[in-house]
Amino acid sequence: MNGAPSVRLPGPDGASAQVSLHGGQLLSWICGGRERLYLSPRARFAPGQAIRGGVPVIFPQFSDRGPGPRHGFARVREWAQAGAGRFVLRDDDATRALWPHRFETELTVALGHGSLTMSLRIANIGMDAFDFSAALHTYLRVDELARARLLGLGGCRYLDATLRDEPGVQQEAELRFAGEFDRLYPDTAPELRLREDDRGLDIQARGFPDTVVWNPGEALAAALPDLGACEHRCFVCVEAAAAAAPVRLQPGESWQGTQTLIARESG
Repeated sequence: MNGAPSVRLPGPDGASAQVSLHGGQLLSWICGGRERLYLSPRARFAPGQAIRGGVPVIFPQFSDRGPGPRHGFARVREWAQAGAGRFVLRDDDATRALWPHRFETELTVALGHGSLTMSLRIANIGMDAFDFSAALHTYLRVDELARARLLGLGGCRYLDATLRDEPGVQQEAELRFAGEFDRLYPDTAPELRLREDDRGLDIQARGFPDTVVWNPGEALAAALPDLGACEHRCFVCVEAAAAAAPVRLQPGESWQGTQTLIARESG
């Protein structure tokens, strides 16, 4: 895809997924004859560049919540395929220069009947404990953002990154989007639903305690060279995350988080 090394994964009922080895990043999920993920037409496929869209793997740092590169380095490193639907990133001299720990990160992608499951496993293979954050930065495609609404976060507290992490509580049962939106919801419900017209997408998480919801809005989208004007209307990011508080792993321990997307054509 786009000239970058990638792996196509076939699924039932004509479904398929495409995973780039750059970033270990899911780029496409076709289900029911429709593309369910958003990939920017201006996405950059180059060494050291993050790919805009799909499902970037955020590790070992979320956003700028730490001293390392924003959103970590996993999304700009080259991963290895380790089996059908299984992709692995291990530490090397370059990663240890940024984050001095030995680790193994594994992404597993599985297609079901109308579903996509992504599991992220982090293992500490070194001699010292470490702390990390992680997320599956999932860009969900919509036909028109103004018609989309996200259910399941009513009553949840959040930190608003557009207001320097000002805390709040969501009052609306259905979240709608107007302007830039960037919230981290700690300890959220494990199941959400994205609806647009007569279609729905269930979003289930296990192991990930938090949810991040993001859309750049019109002004920021136009300013991003790998996105562009009006492209914000084509997606909303609903991320399964461990970001509000770092996860600590002792030597020999591992952690796993899973996000499952289930298409509901009746909404």
